[in-house]
Amino acid sequence: MIILSGFLRCRTPEESQIVSHYLPAHQQLSRAEVGCLTFSVTQTSDPLVWCVEESFRDKHAFDVHQQRVAASEWGGKTGGIVRDYTISEG
Repeated sequence: MIILSGFLRCRTPEESQIVSHYLPAHQQLSRAEVGCLTFSVTQTSDPLVWCVEESFRDKHAFDVHQQRVAASEWGGKTGGIVRDYTISEG
């Protein structure tokens, strides 16, 4: 199992609004992927920080997810937002 956990750290309220706007479709597509076990992105008490928790069946499923995200609207719109993630095998 591959586990990703950490934070999206927006620098401005506008970046946080971008996350809010594009997140529902991103979550729906991610959760529908073969090998996605869990997928959660939630706003913390700091409106500029989002907690990210994902798990995938194996490295292949995670790699496919990463490739899809890189080419997606979500990836394009949020690509400049700071990611502070840890990836581990469970």
